[in-house]
Amino acid sequence: MMTKPSNRRDDAATIAKACIVAGVMGLGLGVQSSLAQDPSVIELTQTPCQFLESENDVDHGFTTAKKADCDAINAETGAERLATAKVLELKSGKYVFRVTNQNVPYELGFWLREADYKLGNPVHKLTKTSVSGGGLMTGETQDYDVMLEPGEYLYSCPLNPTPNYKLIVS
Repeated sequence: MMTKPSNRRDDAATIAKACIVAGVMGLGLGVQSSLAQDPSVIELTQTPCQFLESENDVDHGFTTAKKADCDAINAETGAERLATAKVLELKSGKYVFRVTNQNVPYELGFWLREADYKLGNPVHKLTKTSVSGGGLMTGETQDYDVMLEPGEYLYSCPLNPTPNYKLIVS
């Protein structure tokens, strides 16, 4: 029995047609639903030792030249500031956290993670949400993409030490 040689162009066209039909018929393939929702943008501004929006847009006017300055400031005022901080409440979905370094004279970053995330736990690295990055110099803005499921999260900056602000996703 002889088989006809495969024509890659015909195969690709057949696969493309099947994908289009599946999408139109709602059969999924995971493509339609993931493309349907554009991420919402959450803008956050870092000043020395704090995120402005998280602290009800109150700039405490902290001055800092290095990480240790924020460690000392937060040891003195962090608990009180967290007690009145705004809890960010979001619906589950795709988000872009757009973080700006406003007048912090050294590199910043951003870290969003599930509230019970443990940095040294290798299982958490594989099973829990954690988004982070650095390289954010004075006056720069950087985006951090994340898919959030219902639960409790924390966000902060370990390089410009800020309190661990709370985020609730429903």
